Amino acid sequence: MNRGVIHVDESFIPLERWRRYLPNWLKRFLPIRGGRAEDHHGKGMFGFTVFLLSESIVFLSFILTYIALRLTHSKTWLPSGVSGPELSTFAIINTVVLLSSSFVIQPAENALKRGRLVKFRWLWLMTICMGSYFLISQGIEWSQLDFGLSTGLVGSTFYLLTGFHGLHVLTGVILQIIMLVRSFIRGNYNNSHFGVSATTLFWHFVDLIWVFLFSLLYIWQA
Repeated sequence: MNRGVIHVDESFIPLERWRRYLPNWLKRFLPIRGGRAEDHHGKGMFGFTVFLLSESIVFLSFILTYIALRLTHSKTWLPSGVSGPELSTFAIINTVVLLSSSFVIQPAENALKRGRLVKFRWLWLMTICMGSYFLISQGIEWSQLDFGLSTGLVGSTFYLLTGFHGLHVLTGVILQIIMLVRSFIRGNYNNSHFGVSATTLFWHFVDLIWVFLFSLLYIWQA
């Protein structure tokens, strides 16, 4: 089989024409005229993007459930003696650290693409540290809250949302550690860096989800 062959897109929807108007960062996640036979990176990124879309549906269901419960139980949302999560300086700093990590991990991936391996390692390690800081800080915050998982709706929904998101942050940190270790294998990223690109995209997704959760759990609560 000729691995340079481009599969013809027989779809009745003119995707290729619409694709020309999209920004470059988005184009790499979309199939082009069926995709080149050897374009494993492009196909992998497209598949991973579909996976993240399915994850976003899970988060969306949790978020909509939270909003519905909050609106229908507004008067009894906080049990007696419970103040709920507060918009504290501690929570704000934790959020800034997590969101700032997206502006660190992207240059790390770009450095790897340009073959600057040392710069990639330092920026990647910084992202790992920032993600770990978020997880540790969230654990400390949980220990200081005046409610638990079984404390009414406020407890069950708060720990479900932050816990599920924290699991994704932990997954992202583990993936980053694996990618960092692989960078010390000689020539590992010479031909492909799909793992790094997928991990970077996953991290952006985790940060974006936290923007919505922080707004719901802390700003709305305030």
